Amino acid sequence: MDGCNLDRALADRLAANSDYSPQQRGALQDLSYGTIRYYARLEFMLGKLLDRPPRDKLVSHLLMVALYQLEYSKAGSHVIVDQAVRAAKKMKSPISGLVNAVLRNFLRQQESLRMAADAEKSSRFAYPDWWIKEIEQQYGESSPSILEAGNMHPPMTLRVNRCRTTTGDYLSLLESAGIAAQRVAPEALLLAQPMSVERLPKFDEGWVSVQDAGAQCAAPILDVADGMRVLDMCSAPGGKAMHMLEQADIELVALDKDERRLDRVRQNLKRGGQSAEVICGDASQPATWWDGKLFQRILADVPCSASGVVRRHPDIKWLRRSADIAEFSEQQSRILEAIWPLLASGGKLLYATCSIFKQENQDVVERFLAKHKDANQEALALPFANDPPGQLLPCTKHDGFFYALLRKID
Repeated sequence: MDGCNLDRALADRLAANSDYSPQQRGALQDLSYGTIRYYARLEFMLGKLLDRPPRDKLVSHLLMVALYQLEYSKAGSHVIVDQAVRAAKKMKSPISGLVNAVLRNFLRQQESLRMAADAEKSSRFAYPDWWIKEIEQQYGESSPSILEAGNMHPPMTLRVNRCRTTTGDYLSLLESAGIAAQRVAPEALLLAQPMSVERLPKFDEGWVSVQDAGAQCAAPILDVADGMRVLDMCSAPGGKAMHMLEQADIELVALDKDERRLDRVRQNLKRGGQSAEVICGDASQPATWWDGKLFQRILADVPCSASGVVRRHPDIKWLRRSADIAEFSEQQSRILEAIWPLLASGGKLLYATCSIFKQENQDVVERFLAKHKDANQEALALPFANDPPGQLLPCTKHDGFFYALLRKID
């Protein structure tokens, strides 16, 4: 469901390059993500500093990365300008003088450029115009805080494996290791600072997994119990599947259409000492993979715009188009229709997205309920504020998610 090919491509390329240390790869990722995150704002400022765009796109990209550093990093301005000029000298075009002049001009005009950028919504919030309008229409006065939350650095949250330890005991273990964290949900520990998993005590033994606190709501909502047959569709990378297996002794089917991503599910199962039937298949076409046995619980974690997790995947803002939302909505409805017959009478299906657009969320549920008299939407009890009901908006504690619990009635 993360749907972020450019992010994965960047991470894969950095990991594959042995010329970079882990620290260098982290710095490169921060520069790339940060520049993409504030792309519209940086592009606006650069437009004010240039009479016309450079013919070579690489020059624009170099300048925008440098502007990002000057505006948002803690590095000294003279160091940033010097490094950008050195990089320009290695390019084919003789543009080091231009780079030096533009960046020094930016430093002189920084305050006035900020004011000008703040006057335009797209450059103030660093989102496409259609996205801003959509959020404003749906959330009104809350829209600025929602947009700003999408530009935050994402939190790093752990899910404690209740089969191995307790949340309180693992919090004490973190404290002993000098790692600051706070409990934000029953099994969720929010780290004060993100870090490599290698630094986490007992991570390799499966005591904890990295999972956003909002995503950790899914398993408790489904309320799985020993002996149940459970379907986790669009399962990769397997965080919610693992959480359900930690909740009860269940027969779990983990389904995803991407065989490569199912390797992550298998790795997580192995690390956590759990087992499940892992199937590669399309959720919208169960005839190709379903064995005919009904499920008592289904997690329908459907493909979506990922508008609730843009701070983790900033390129989503620029890859998505307004028309995509309607297409996702239609796809989600098709999947719901296809999966519903697989649910046993009295069973529960949790419809889940990482979207904050109502067209993908309650609108899809309402259309489904209008067609299915054997479906009833149940009230949810979530550990976080959710308004409208079931809608988690991105904040300091969690990403944006939507949940709707449907029970099959006779």
